[in-house]
Amino acid sequence: MRKQRRSLSDFERRIRAKKLFHLIAATRVFQKSRNIAFYLTNDGEIDLLFLIKQAWKQKKRCYLPVLGLGHSRSLWFLPYTPATKLYRNNFGINEPIHTRHTRQFKVQSLDLVFMPLVAFDEQGNRLGMGGGFYDRTLAFLHHRRQWRKPHLIGTAFSFQQVKKLDPHAWDVPLEGIATDEEFRIFFRH
Repeated sequence: MRKQRRSLSDFERRIRAKKLFHLIAATRVFQKSRNIAFYLTNDGEIDLLFLIKQAWKQKKRCYLPVLGLGHSRSLWFLPYTPATKLYRNNFGINEPIHTRHTRQFKVQSLDLVFMPLVAFDEQGNRLGMGGGFYDRTLAFLHHRRQWRKPHLIGTAFSFQQVKKLDPHAWDVPLEGIATDEEFRIFFRH
């Protein structure tokens, strides 16, 4: 899947990103969300820049994941504005410049989190890059009787759908999936 998404031309990538934007921008979950975590594209992932610019236009507060300091294998979420200065982390992913004193935004306070995927299936199971960062960061959702937020929407190209993925006990399921061809909710909490 990673090889296939990396093989897309810049033109094809842009067309598909615009399709994704149009499918998500009008949804209720996007319109009602005020604090939204995005990601910056890496390794051929579908680009959310059109959606980020729309969020800024609508005065939504945007955040990006950053790797935890030290040996932490979880994510922080820091504000992202047009003026935010970025650097490449250990995995080559752009993230906001920060120090250990930078104030982070609690993931529990986010309304919506867009998560990049390597693959997904019809049941809302997902395959990420294998680091488990999102699963560790969102593990608190396993302990909630009623899961209200953040809403977790996976984003991918439509060709990244597979027949079936076998989830692990620690995998945090998606609420929905957004591709260049459809926006689908798997379940509501």
